[in-house]
Amino acid sequence: MLTITRKLEFDAGHRIPDHKSQCRNLHGHRYTLEITLTGAVIEVEGNSDNGMIMDFSDIKSLAKEHLVDVWDHAFLVYQKDDAVREFLATLPGHKTVVIDRIPTVENLARVAFDILKAAYTDRFGTGLHLHKLVLHETPNCWAEITDG
Repeated sequence: MLTITRKLEFDAGHRIPDHKSQCRNLHGHRYTLEITLTGAVIEVEGNSDNGMIMDFSDIKSLAKEHLVDVWDHAFLVYQKDDAVREFLATLPGHKTVVIDRIPTVENLARVAFDILKAAYTDRFGTGLHLHKLVLHETPNCWAEITDG
């Protein structure tokens, strides 16, 4: 299987409401996102993507549109974390993204995978699909999710 991977970074805040340690406090991370795609290599003479699974700039554009620009410099808050949601609502123009699960790196990876899977699925009739997503919360801590 041939795969290609594009890495992007974004900054976001979160908290783990019931965590036993400091992660229960409001804080942020510099997240690193690795998107790995698989599919047939495009073999169409004269096509800009000839010889590629997908152009890396197109991978970046779709990731930014559907996820990175949405989450970058936002606070990712659990929908049941009422105190934080109410607090953030008092900040005019604050960028808040409400998600349906506690924003651990594992859960954020799942949400990101679901969002991006739809964005990349078979765009060229070449079987293109999201194979793996890696989300680094810190340089030493990350979650990986693969298709299947």
